[in-house]
Amino acid sequence: MKSPTKTRSDQDDDQRRLAVLIDADNAQSSAINGLLEEVARYGVASVRRIYGDFTSQQQGGWKKVLLKHSIQPVQQFAYTTGKNATDSALIIDAMDLMYTGRFDGFCLVSSDSDFTRLAQRLREEGLTVYGFGERKTPDAFVQACDKFIYTEVLRSVAASPKPEPVSSKPANKPKKSKRSDLNSLSAATTAAPTSQAAAPANEGPPTATGKAAAPLALIQQAIEEASDEAGWAHLGAVGSYLNKIRPDFDPRLYGHRKLSDLLKSQAKHFAVEDRGTPGSSAKSVYVRSKGADKGA
Repeated sequence: MKSPTKTRSDQDDDQRRLAVLIDADNAQSSAINGLLEEVARYGVASVRRIYGDFTSQQQGGWKKVLLKHSIQPVQQFAYTTGKNATDSALIIDAMDLMYTGRFDGFCLVSSDSDFTRLAQRLREEGLTVYGFGERKTPDAFVQACDKFIYTEVLRSVAASPKPEPVSSKPANKPKKSKRSDLNSLSAATTAAPTSQAAAPANEGPPTATGKAAAPLALIQQAIEEASDEAGWAHLGAVGSYLNKIRPDFDPRLYGHRKLSDLLKSQAKHFAVEDRGTPGSSAKSVYVRSKGADKGA
């Protein structure tokens, strides 16, 4: 009699086993370091595969990092123009891996909405789906995941260019004519509005270097759903509720590493309290919406 296939419940360790599948056509190699660090927060990346046409010059960035991070490339030629064979290969492999019963979750790295149904099917099987993509990712794919992380918050800030020093050469120039003085004045006047227009760098979608306004109404709703009769809610329950209704909720989008830090920065709207457990040094964080005071 053959022994049954080993399933997730038979695992000897408590580590969550994850399959990381990357769509090279719709993901940036610049985020790979932060991406794998993020994956490590949720479990062990037992499988790391990337799909694309690596004979193309467009995949040059990915070819440089594959060996370093032990990512297995799956070569997929483009059979016809306008058709994406990469998506099909990734989906087929995901289904094969799902049926082995060896994984607790999948990390789908893409900004393509074509993987929406795949994410839904994996969740129907009881698996956790973590999505990784850029801010342009369609909401349908975002909502199909249990948790969605924008890769902009994972990219290294070290890549930002340093400002060039202003040259001091003009000070040593010989005497200029009146005409050249007028030309210099005209150029300086024209350049002034350009430098001022570039000042508001935080406009648009939040990035790793820009902060967006905190979603106060969403957080207040989460606190209300998780609160007791006095209006206090455990921070863990609030975070869990936020991820259920908005899989892409991430305090880092608003300039803070943790949810508690984000709430503390909004002292006008929220009260945060550290409560000690009797007989233990461990502390639990509770939060309360200050709007609840008016209703009390």
